[in-house]
Amino acid sequence: MWRDAEAAGLFRGAPVDEADGFIHLSTAGQARETAARHFAGVADLVLVAVAAEALGPALRWEPSRGGALFPHVYGPLALAAVRWVVPLPLGPEGSHVFPEGFDAAA
Repeated sequence: MWRDAEAAGLFRGAPVDEADGFIHLSTAGQARETAARHFAGVADLVLVAVAAEALGPALRWEPSRGGALFPHVYGPLALAAVRWVVPLPLGPEGSHVFPEGFDAAA
């Protein structure tokens, strides 16, 4: 899915995003919980850092069912807004291994 986005120059979202009408994002502080809750056991993930300021009015902060605010992108995500992309592998215990120093960004 991400390779297709790289070829096209934009990401239109995963099937869940298309169904909801927006692309789900998480802040650095939310990413670990999001990965554990919604992508447990998924081995082929990538972690994508996006420059929020580059998204303009397409970025909206909306409450989740639990009340926490999450960033959502309405419309395709232009890859020009992407700062970096790294693999998000599974560790030996089955949880995702985030890049070294990632927590410092939270």
